[in-house]
Amino acid sequence: MILSVDDRLERVQCKWAALKGDVVQIRAYSCRRTRTGLPKRAYTKDEIDAIAAHCAPIDRCLYFPVEWLAGRTVVQMRLRLTQNNQQIGVNWLDDFAFERLRFEAPGP
Repeated sequence: MILSVDDRLERVQCKWAALKGDVVQIRAYSCRRTRTGLPKRAYTKDEIDAIAAHCAPIDRCLYFPVEWLAGRTVVQMRLRLTQNNQQIGVNWLDDFAFERLRFEAPGP
């Protein structure tokens, strides 16, 4: 999909997101069948500019710039605090909410 965000066009790969407890998980890779199995590989900035994902159980959409992914094949976002109150290194779902993007109106 192509989106117009902040005066630029972005190539966006659309995904679904799974809810596992207090964590939303997105598979950020491509996969194809070969004779040797199902190899997966992370997306690169040459292929896409971002990933957009929808998590149906909580009806939320998320948006991740490909630079932020940095070769990750799985992204995990927390909805609530961890049981040990860990804050460092935690990816919060609200920080990647789709509604935080600014879209340009089409036309002149």
